[in-house]
Amino acid sequence: MRGAWLYIMTNRPNGVLYVGVTTDLARRVWEHREGVADGFTKRYGLKCLVYAERHTTLLAARQREATIKHWPRAWKVRLVLKENLGWDDLYDRLA
Repeated sequence: MRGAWLYIMTNRPNGVLYVGVTTDLARRVWEHREGVADGFTKRYGLKCLVYAERHTTLLAARQREATIKHWPRAWKVRLVLKENLGWDDLYDRLA
């Protein structure tokens, strides 16, 4: 199935947030968790997937990412809490 994912990673509940887009969510989250690429998520230890949103096209996911990246932090936190009240790591739920 084609499409893309918008996702949010964190280091702890109410911690640093990272918003990203990928076409392979399981692989990309694994890369963040293992620290295979230098960058923001490795520097801040963002290894916990707390939110994921499926889109039918990569363009739609990128547009949503751009929108969310401009949101105030409180709105991003509210988005996570709406779907994941306990800030649970969703990585193990990926199929």
